[in-house]
Amino acid sequence: MRILLLEDDIEIGTWVEDGLSKAGHVIDWVKDGHDAFLNATTREYDVIVLDRMTPGLDGLSVLKALRSTNNSVPVLFLTALGSVEDRVEGLDAGGDDYLPKPFAFSELLARVSALGRRPSTNSGETTSCLEVEKFRLNLLKQQCTRAGQPVPLNAKEFRLFETFIRNKGRVLTKNMLLEKVWDMNFDPTSSVVETHISRLRSKIEKPFDIELIRTIRGAGYILDD
Repeated sequence: MRILLLEDDIEIGTWVEDGLSKAGHVIDWVKDGHDAFLNATTREYDVIVLDRMTPGLDGLSVLKALRSTNNSVPVLFLTALGSVEDRVEGLDAGGDDYLPKPFAFSELLARVSALGRRPSTNSGETTSCLEVEKFRLNLLKQQCTRAGQPVPLNAKEFRLFETFIRNKGRVLTKNMLLEKVWDMNFDPTSSVVETHISRLRSKIEKPFDIELIRTIRGAGYILDD
């Protein structure tokens, strides 16, 4: 599964990210509530794990904002706020489960797995694959194929291609790509975006003599409808 984790405690976040990754899940770990909301509204997740007392935007507010946009991805609260009143507040706000800290990792894993087995009701669209032209991205396996044949992409190239497909028909600036694919605080003067787009094009365009990603001079890049 692909899981979004909002946790500002480095020690706990590292522990949870490591454990869930070893269990075979793909983890996007953010430490700020605003980043959590941005990720949750621009990417597909099977489960979201939210701490409540976080910088920028607290976890409860993140959940309320998501539910107001009809985002129904299962949410588990993982928080030190563990009183009966806190738990009721979290579940009444639209949370699907609530696990107070301290906790056993085995219990967290079991609860996350149970939430992931729930049928998706999020906008009725598939959350496991994206397609454009003859390309197909399997988000769970992190695999790219074209007409059934594998196209080897590294993790960043896959994420970059995924971002273009999710924003098909929309111009993406360099800063937007840095926010969506790399760290929010990544040095905007670096050439990392140009370098990775060049590498991505060498794998999805040149071998097939097609053009998918166009450069819009002075604006950014676009994958046409």
